[in-house]
Amino acid sequence: MKDRNSSLPATPAAQPTDEIHAATDPSLTMKEKRRVGSPQCLNCATELAGPFCHYCGQPDRNFMRFFPALMREFLEEFIDLDSRFARTMKPLLFRPGKLTRDYLDGRRFRYTPPLRLYLFASIAFFLLAANLSSNAINIGMNVNPESGEPDIRISGAGESPGMMAPDELRKKLEDAGVTDVEGLVSTYEQGQAAADITGNNFEPFTADEITIDGEPWNRETNPVVIPFLPDFLNDWINDEVEESPEKAKRINDNPNLIIDQVFDILPGTMFVLLPVVALLFKFWYLFAKRFYIEHLIYALHNHAFIFISLIGILLLAQLQGSAWASEYTWLGTTATVLIVVVSSWIPLYLLISLRRVYQQGWLMTFSKFSLIGMSYLSLLAVLTSIVAILGFLLL
Repeated sequence: MKDRNSSLPATPAAQPTDEIHAATDPSLTMKEKRRVGSPQCLNCATELAGPFCHYCGQPDRNFMRFFPALMREFLEEFIDLDSRFARTMKPLLFRPGKLTRDYLDGRRFRYTPPLRLYLFASIAFFLLAANLSSNAINIGMNVNPESGEPDIRISGAGESPGMMAPDELRKKLEDAGVTDVEGLVSTYEQGQAAADITGNNFEPFTADEITIDGEPWNRETNPVVIPFLPDFLNDWINDEVEESPEKAKRINDNPNLIIDQVFDILPGTMFVLLPVVALLFKFWYLFAKRFYIEHLIYALHNHAFIFISLIGILLLAQLQGSAWASEYTWLGTTATVLIVVVSSWIPLYLLISLRRVYQQGWLMTFSKFSLIGMSYLSLLAVLTSIVAILGFLLL
């Protein structure tokens, strides 16, 4: 009977393992404590000359260890926090285009893969943004030009009155010179979305007066009828129109409903937008003789950079608000300056990265940067409108 190893390719004389390890960057290989230490591949019996089999690719990894250690390694590999993630952050944030350029040139293993990097950055951003938007309490003050009295408005409370301690709110109102402090605090504790000290609430959003062709909408006599749509879609549209006043009332009572719905939809729609963005680059660099996947990798890296930068801006904005509220003026000023710096760095980064990756002159790069930017912003505006409409419809 033919031995199973006779079908395997002849293995050249292997270098001593110690010599290989000495010539290899330790950060690009597997740590000794994670290896089985077998001289042969446990899958195909090929002689090993390192932590991975050169014939079948199976790693010489030992899974027979304590479960907490395996879970820690799983999390490390999921975001490559141990080495690759850290090595990825510096070029991603401070060296425009280098990450994409290295990846396209074949220097890939040292960095977190583009798709994984994008998913990590986008999930982190949307979780943070959703949390901050649903927990935001805004206290605005204007001076009434006629009476000269302050006009205080509290907005964003929604149905979660515990987002700011009543004592903290009471102090802010007292500092602002409000007279009816207890009444306003009581209103806030009851969970109303908005109130002011003059007793004039914000005008609610209503959808009671819906007209079709200049006439009031009526399900029987004046419905919405789009000729090229099938009947079931026209029926669905009219169902939504009929329910819109009630939805508008619910949104007016609790604005967080629409915010939460939008943040449920937005991550997926942004992910769907990525291939379209890559097509934009393919169109504007049609004669650059580049594959579509190269444009997609560039789009993934740039979006990951934008999301991480926006995370920084959100955190700095929180720090800024807390610093001003606590009268740490220097800290609030520092946070303000950093917000301006990060906000200015984003477009500059994108311009430099475009030149570095596609390697054209500055004039041509700036022209295409402007055209791609306008195209992208137009797409983003359409996407935002669609997401807002879907958020309303899915309530």
